[in-house]
Amino acid sequence: MTEKRVSRWYFGGLASCGAACCTHPLDLIKVHLQTQQEVRMRMVGMAVHVVRNDGVLALYNGLSASLCRQMSYSLTRFAIYETVRDMMGSTNTGPMPFYQKVLLGAFGGFTGGLVGTPADLVNVRMQNDMKLSPKQRRNYKHAIDGLYRVFREEGVRKLFSGASMASSRGALVTVGQLACYDQAKQLVLGTGIMGDNMLTHFVSSFIAGGCATFLCQPLDVLKTRLMNSKGEYSGVMHCLRDTAKLGPLAFYKGLVPAGIRLIPHTVLTFIFLEQLKKYFGIRIIS
Repeated sequence: MTEKRVSRWYFGGLASCGAACCTHPLDLIKVHLQTQQEVRMRMVGMAVHVVRNDGVLALYNGLSASLCRQMSYSLTRFAIYETVRDMMGSTNTGPMPFYQKVLLGAFGGFTGGLVGTPADLVNVRMQNDMKLSPKQRRNYKHAIDGLYRVFREEGVRKLFSGASMASSRGALVTVGQLACYDQAKQLVLGTGIMGDNMLTHFVSSFIAGGCATFLCQPLDVLKTRLMNSKGEYSGVMHCLRDTAKLGPLAFYKGLVPAGIRLIPHTVLTFIFLEQLKKYFGIRIIS
């Protein structure tokens, strides 16, 4: 008889929250870089600018919204992906084929992106607020206050502004993270050189983070611009055309800080997830 542990449906959300607490300053700097109309600062310069103008704690502006987003977006996508994967794994003789992991990841990520759009919108606004003049700042107290004020002042539709971009990005990043992590881990373990340990989790999640960064960066730029807009874009295509005027590389603006943020976030998420699974997961004896 062998024993293994599988995740509980909410472990993905908890693991993502833990990772978000560590990588939030990088996410904030990425949003600032993406919302520049012209490239004036790089990553280090933007970090210095934020700290110099608003203090070190400004690097954690919007943390409550980021955690709210993880408990809606990430919890949903992980719950769908891992629940269905484990159910299919219990009926099959071997692991799921990669194409099925991709399809399942895309569905889970799309659904999670839709569910998490309101929190994502507030997250972007809270992170970018300090760049605005005092009269233009929204000054949300926390995530719940932001959600309530958007609902009251701008309506339900505004809460889902950029939902198509957020859902599409969610699909791509989930394929890059979850499907690629599972496949990379399967291949690493298949070599027989490494066991199911922390080093394997690190290598697999590092590969997954790189895949996710490359896949989702263009949509991430569009999503951020749409969510931070004050009505200057009539829709996704308008935003796409406006961004395209800045050249093809505009869709990869902030790629390095996005990778510097997303790769560690991916690594930490899966390390936390594997530890939660190891110590608190559901025991299955076969």
